[in-house]
Amino acid sequence: MKSSSFAFIGCLLALCSACQTPFSEIGEQRVLVFENLPIVFAPKANITSNEADTLVLHAGRVVLKKLTLPVFQQQTQVTAHVSLSSNGDPWDKSGSLFVIPVNDDLSLLDLAQGQFPVNQLAEAYPGVAHFESLDQSYFPAVELLRFITPFGAGYYSDHPKMEKLKPPSITRWASEVAWSADISHLLSLFENEVWVGVYIDTWSDQGYLIDVALNVKPAARGQSPRQPRVVLPLINTTTYTERQRGYDGFAKADLVVEFELPKTITEAQLYFITTGHGGHSTGDEFTPREHRISLDGNLLSQFTPWRDDCTDFRHLNPSSGVWTETKEIEGKVIEVPIASSDYARSNWCPGSDVPPQKIALGNLQQGKHRLSVSIPAAQPAAENEYNSWNVSAYVVY
Repeated sequence: MKSSSFAFIGCLLALCSACQTPFSEIGEQRVLVFENLPIVFAPKANITSNEADTLVLHAGRVVLKKLTLPVFQQQTQVTAHVSLSSNGDPWDKSGSLFVIPVNDDLSLLDLAQGQFPVNQLAEAYPGVAHFESLDQSYFPAVELLRFITPFGAGYYSDHPKMEKLKPPSITRWASEVAWSADISHLLSLFENEVWVGVYIDTWSDQGYLIDVALNVKPAARGQSPRQPRVVLPLINTTTYTERQRGYDGFAKADLVVEFELPKTITEAQLYFITTGHGGHSTGDEFTPREHRISLDGNLLSQFTPWRDDCTDFRHLNPSSGVWTETKEIEGKVIEVPIASSDYARSNWCPGSDVPPQKIALGNLQQGKHRLSVSIPAAQPAAENEYNSWNVSAYVVY
């Protein structure tokens, strides 16, 4: 590891403690959560936080910040903003901005600290789904924004070698990438205390630098009373702790989660995010896989998540590998250059975000329900073939 990377780690707590959360119920506010925050993989470095409001997990790949926010009486718009640049990692990696509500039940923090029920820790994939025990319940983290890091934007944007790889259609490589997401429907998760976390699946000790902010815009007092929304987290297979591993369970069985409603609910919607991973040429990352989502045995949605517009993000990917492929154009067979970032993928492109799919559930009756997610053609992970699916789902009503 370079000494500069150790410096970044050493500054982590100072950076986080400097984050302010000025908030009021009237007027638009910007809540700075993380600024110039390093996300790295450093298993042997001491990056444990002694700050009560900051936690570092998963050998530096997850950083959490506790925020304390008010209860809003007016309808409020909340927008999450994330910007990112490479600090030396040249690869495309899965990333996630998420929240862990602070409550008396089990959470991802209990799993990270080894305080999960024994029968759950014994499972191959602990913590991926909501469950109810006799006296405890567990709710997985809720994703605010799924994103995929680009190949090297920032660190490699001015590298002479990358200049030679720049296509004529690109004036200059981007120095960073930025995403925004309207998360107003998740407002109830932000009241009082909440842990806001960032995860990037980096294996580099240089990693990435990331900024995260929330823009909060309440309606004028008395003009727009708030319409309460309840959030029910059900599934999240992303590996936020070292006690988890990539979820290849769809190759063996459907992922089924049971939940119980204390009363009949109305206008329910399922928010569903999915991306396939596994970098070998025939892996789930590069092969279309049909999804089937069912509720109580009834098929809700059947679709194949796939993105074939990855060439639109080429300006974000200076360190992407480039080679030639044979193609026939106007009757002539020629060699054309193609970048790794150009290839179609399972619902994501390097440098893109992954908006949730919204599935209307309507009214659901009081009592028990079963949500089932099936990817029948999913492949298991094997040596050098790390197939997995990052899937998250929650209900809002």
